Amino acid sequence: MKSDNQNTVETSDPENENHVSPTPATDRSNAALVLTVARIVTVLAISLSLYQLYTAGVAALTALVQRSVHLGAILCLTYLVKPPFKGARKDRFTPWLIIDWLLVLASIYCSYYICNNLSAIFERQGDWLPSDLIVSVIGVLLVLEACRRVIGLIMTGICVTAIAYALYGPYMPELIIHKGYSIERIATTLWLTTEGVFGVPIGVAATFVFVFVLFGAFLEVTGGGAFFIDLAYALTGRFSGGPAKTSVVASGFMGSVSGSAVGNVVATGSFTIPMMKKVGYKPHVAGAIEAAASTGGQLMPPIMGAGAFLMAEFTNTSYLTIIKVALAPAIMYYVTVLFFVHFEACKIGLKGQPKENLPRIGHVIKEGVHFIIPVAILIYVLMANYSPMMAGFVAVMSTLLTSILANTIRWAYVGTGNSAPSIPRPGFGSFALKETKLILSALERGALNAVMVSVACAAAGIIVGMVTLTGMGLKFSSLVLDLSYGIKVLAILLIGAASLVLGMGLPVTASYIVLATLAGPALLDMGVPILVSHMIVFWYSQDANVTPPVSLASFAGAGVAGANPMRTAFTSWKLAKGLYIIPLVMAYRPLLGLGPEYELFHGEVILTMAVTTMGLIAFASAIERYFFRPATWPETILLSIAAAGLLWPAYWADIGGTILFGLVLLLQKRKL
Repeated sequence: MKSDNQNTVETSDPENENHVSPTPATDRSNAALVLTVARIVTVLAISLSLYQLYTAGVAALTALVQRSVHLGAILCLTYLVKPPFKGARKDRFTPWLIIDWLLVLASIYCSYYICNNLSAIFERQGDWLPSDLIVSVIGVLLVLEACRRVIGLIMTGICVTAIAYALYGPYMPELIIHKGYSIERIATTLWLTTEGVFGVPIGVAATFVFVFVLFGAFLEVTGGGAFFIDLAYALTGRFSGGPAKTSVVASGFMGSVSGSAVGNVVATGSFTIPMMKKVGYKPHVAGAIEAAASTGGQLMPPIMGAGAFLMAEFTNTSYLTIIKVALAPAIMYYVTVLFFVHFEACKIGLKGQPKENLPRIGHVIKEGVHFIIPVAILIYVLMANYSPMMAGFVAVMSTLLTSILANTIRWAYVGTGNSAPSIPRPGFGSFALKETKLILSALERGALNAVMVSVACAAAGIIVGMVTLTGMGLKFSSLVLDLSYGIKVLAILLIGAASLVLGMGLPVTASYIVLATLAGPALLDMGVPILVSHMIVFWYSQDANVTPPVSLASFAGAGVAGANPMRTAFTSWKLAKGLYIIPLVMAYRPLLGLGPEYELFHGEVILTMAVTTMGLIAFASAIERYFFRPATWPETILLSIAAAGLLWPAYWADIGGTILFGLVLLLQKRKL
């Protein structure tokens, strides 16, 4: 049947016979729309990457300006690329498309407003204009909507709850009541200061996280990613889950000197996360493994993210003593993560490959030796105490230069006696054009890969801002001490909870200082030695890196892996359980070898290390429900009891836990 409308044509859709297809004119219009948007996205993404490289290695900008430009570009990319809801079309003219473009314009203006009025904003802190309030409200709503599209409703809901808590403080329960704040105070704090959206989380995302994500994009585009994946296969392919185990060890070494869990995630994760994904790990698991391993790097001597130096100062203890006593617990943490990784690999059937199926290591190195140079430069720059942002800049530039040099040499040798004569050499113009396209592709990919982690960090800034504004962090720290009733284990668990809240608004070092000041005296009153109490506080100050809802290391891992940030955060929280258990052991047993009757190699200290390590392995096995094979429910219960016994500070519990653990292993072996 012909349509009455001459601008339509017949179709034969069996599901809908009255369906009318678009006209050729409409098709051309939609195609032109898609092409225009794609070009705008490309130009914007490349411009953002160049801007980030400029601010990382050439000229630093004021924090509020640097972060606002970064977030403005990220919000624009979000609204250009991400549909408002599942099934929404962005390849044709619709009312939703108009709304998206309005959101893009609003994002540009809200960022421009900060840059254009920066001096005035600093001068009128607290004496805000109506335009300040309007821009701030719009800016916060833009972040919430971007969070909904990119992260999901859970994170958005947490942000909204934090704002509601600040707004309705007088109506809260007595324990968390506060005076409440006006919409003007909340909105302007979140948008026009570095205490909210433009605080620590987006500062992390807008500096070294972005340049390391860009570093990963350059490796991927130039072939470096494939080289390191092949190299990892050659080295670890015969072991189950080999690349993940390599990731854990590499992150430990890198994290011990990098001083930043997030920087460690994006530096080593650029190599390890693609390796893990390729062998079969799900993206969120790969990102979580890297986040948990990188967080442990802050616990590993000699640097410990500057913690060793601070602890030596606070406790009047030598630096050498600090790193000696910190080593064994840090190794235990990594053993726990390694067993979680091993059990996960066995559960999903990631078996080692036969040697003949793996690439030959000599051939791999010969083909990609030039990719080792940027890595060596990166390690040197980090160990030379340059900032992670500068290290990332150097890594990007060295990758670019070595790739161009290697490709130029290959081009020069094509068609000569050193290459196959049948291969014609392309003209220099074609070669240069190809290299330029590779560079632009890497710049674009780096910016698009950074969208998820930057939006997550901007949303986390809302939570941070409300925690800071309402004083919830310090209030919570004081509250938990009153609630412990002098019970050591309860006080330590409450300190862990306080560190999580503080970690939302403070960097790890600042969190450690505040907790040591507030909670340290309480532990001393309970008989915990000063160095042990500080070590406990320091370990718990790391938990915000891997504990939802604000887990920056997990968000960074999710950004590199292309995974859901909250799902990655919950998985890393599971993998990092040693972070919560080991400090409890420190409080009750001589794990650190401290005290007049103990030396580091005292028999009881060694026994404590052995049974604690065994208990952590049993705990990981119980959580994963696997050892040699999947565990039955009775075996899982026995593993849980064995873990509790091995971790309990009593010899009879150690003996019972050891017997139970051995019994489960025998049962597992018998049914193989």
